[in-house]
Amino acid sequence: MISHFKARLAATAVTLMIGLSPAASHAQAATAAAPKVDAAETQMPHISVQAIGKGTPVILVPGLSSPRAVWAGVVPTLAKSHRVYVVQVNGFGGDDPRANLSPGILDGIVADLHTLVAQSKLGKPAIVGHSMGGLVALMLAKAHPEDVGKLMIVDSLPYIGEIFAPGATVAALEPQAKAMRVAMAAAYGKPANPAANEALAARMALKPDSRVAVAGWAAKADARVSAQAMYEDLTTDLRPDMASIAAPITLVYPWNATGPTKPDADALYRKAYATAPHVTLVDIGDAAHFVMLDQPPAFQAALDAFLQRLGAAKVPA
Repeated sequence: MISHFKARLAATAVTLMIGLSPAASHAQAATAAAPKVDAAETQMPHISVQAIGKGTPVILVPGLSSPRAVWAGVVPTLAKSHRVYVVQVNGFGGDDPRANLSPGILDGIVADLHTLVAQSKLGKPAIVGHSMGGLVALMLAKAHPEDVGKLMIVDSLPYIGEIFAPGATVAALEPQAKAMRVAMAAAYGKPANPAANEALAARMALKPDSRVAVAGWAAKADARVSAQAMYEDLTTDLRPDMASIAAPITLVYPWNATGPTKPDADALYRKAYATAPHVTLVDIGDAAHFVMLDQPPAFQAALDAFLQRLGAAKVPA
């Protein structure tokens, strides 16, 4: 049932918000290596950017508490024919949080991406965003449509509140969002909680290696930044804006035997993007939220098809 599926998603969101540990290291966590770069890192107030390869530009934006290493599996192939700009949100990789210790993280990321596109003269690049990074990509398309050629949104909703209750509003969920922010930020400076990170990873990924990577990333993320970013994610509702986002959207979403099943996932994402004018749906089975880790070949194929696609069709009713 859809209601059961949403209950599971809500539990995952809660785990994500309160289960993260403060900036700390897990020596045993064999996280994916960051991609090699051919130029110095560009540091901005809210993000840092590494660039690799030559060709048409592609910007990769990771999700909540994820470093740029989440894209390590696709960057080498992309860099053969594209100039790849790999984003990391300051504080998510154990680095200096910089401006992300103040409110306005998501808007700040959007502003930095706009600056990147303008200063690097990227024209209308393809933008790929996972989870919170997908929301940021949609925000950029809304605020600066001239910066976006096309979007690949990976397991992200226009409003995450929908997983708590159908038709949920920001006003209704804001008290809960504030409480989650306080609980999550309180973890900063305290000993790491391996069990909580492993529980988080078990909800977010299916494969053993994927779970090890996710747990390691969670342990390194600055809980203060993650707490504020999650609060802003929960209080950002783009549902009214979807009809005005003209850039073609490819939506990649996972499903698996234990849930969400394919029918449940199809129903949720089809409804969420029903008003967007140009959407292509791509489902990947036997995968959880970190679909690029659980199913690398299928994700690479979806990414390649997205970059080759000139347009997109409206989501069928």
